This record gives sequence, C-alpha cells and structure tokens, in this order.
Amino acid sequence: MNDDVRNIVLGLVATAVSASLGWLARIFLWHRRLRREQAFFGLPQHAEALLVVNRDPAATEPAVHRYDVFALLELSALIKECGAHAEVATQDTVRQGFGERTEFCVGGPASNRRTAAHLSAMLPGVRITTDPEPVAERGTFRIGAQRYRMERGASEYVLLARVTTEGQARPVFLFCGQSAITNQAATRYLARHHARLARRYGDGTFVLLLRVLNSGAYGPDVVELVADVTRAARGPLPEPEPEPEPAGSA
Repeated sequence: MNDDVRNIVLGLVATAVSASLGWLARIFLWHRRLRREQAFFGLPQHAEALLVVNRDPAATEPAVHRYDVFALLELSALIKECGAHAEVATQDTVRQGFGERTEFCVGGPASNRRTAAHLSAMLPGVRITTDPEPVAERGTFRIGAQRYRMERGASEYVLLARVTTEGQARPVFLFCGQSAITNQAATRYLARHHARLARRYGDGTFVLLLRVLNSGAYGPDVVELVADVTRAARGPLPEPEPEPEPAGSA
C-alpha cells in the first residue's frame, strides 16, 4: 500500500469515526432533552394524560369553542412528543382527584368547573369574576392584592400554571384565560417555552400571568409575560379594605 492509498484510507476512517461520534452526540442530546421534557410534563414513555375540555359559555347546547379545540391540538402534540397518550374528558364528567396522571385543564371557572375546583384547592390567592353583571367586571382576575380587567380584543389576561402538591406524583397544568383565544395563547406559549420553563422551575409549581395583545388582529400569537405570580396565587387572598365611614358619623 503506497502513501496515497494509506492517506485516503485514513481519511475515510477519520470521517467515519467523526460522523459516528456526531451521530451518537446528537442521539445523546435528543434523549437528554426528551427526558427533561418528560420530567417537566410528568409524562414518562407510554404514560396517560388527561385533557379536560371546557364548554363554550356562549353556546346554548354543550359545545367547545374553536379556539379551545386549537388549544387541545397544541397540547396533544406535546403529549405525543413525550411518547405518552391522551384521554379527553369533558369538565362535567371528571370524578377523580389529581396527581395520579398529568392533567391539562383548559378554560376559566365560568366554563370549566374542574378549573374552579383546582383554583379553590391549590391557588387560593386567585379570584376570577364569573358574574355576568356588571359587564365591565366580567372575567376580572384578582391575584393577591392586584386586579386585572379584560379589554376584549385589545388586552386580555390568562394564567398558565403548573401545580403540584406534597405527595403528588403528576402535575396539573391550568390554562385559565379571560377568553377562549387566551387559552390557546397560553398553550402555545407553553409549547414554545417549555424547555426554558423546565430549566427555571424544574418539577416545581409556578403560576405565570400572561397578557394577549390585540387578539382581534393578531390572534393568540402576540403574548407577553406580565409577572410570575406564584407566591400571591398560592397564598391567602387579602381581605378587602373596609369602606370609609361617611363624614360626620359617630
């Protein structure tokens, strides 16, 4: 074997070794990313997740708003990515506790009684106005001492939460918005940023307040993070300040 042939053979061997190492590195990184994603969502391979569907409060018959359907599709893609399976249940048919399997709960307390139960049990510092009157206060968030009123189509809020309790094996994800389009915005935000959220919060609880801007023009795509409201949402709701006494009263 002359020097030229030997150099060609060595070059081919080096290329093959480099390609193999690169392929193994990509596989390793992909598996590590998948394991982190599965841990964040509480969805190991072949696990089962529960998708709790709300109802459209504007419909006379039981129905799901189209934006909430889009939200479910976003979540189904995430579940499939983890190698898990999804079961879909309506908000009025779920009769079980939480923690046995990962739960994705879509919609606010006015359209999803399951969300109302989770807020009461796990996020006592959150109150959402569900009364139809006065119209200006409908859907207003009260988180701790702060209030967030909806301006439909211009500035709308949604809570994105990952909640666990002591001894709970699987998390509950809440997408609790002031309108159906904000529910989809929250699921899309989770799909885009779950890796960053996993690095920051790990497998712990977080509650994020998001604002959807100009949904009438941009749909669910323009979203900004307003604040991490975990502490206020997990704590007790402050007592309302007493009304001032009329002047001249004893």
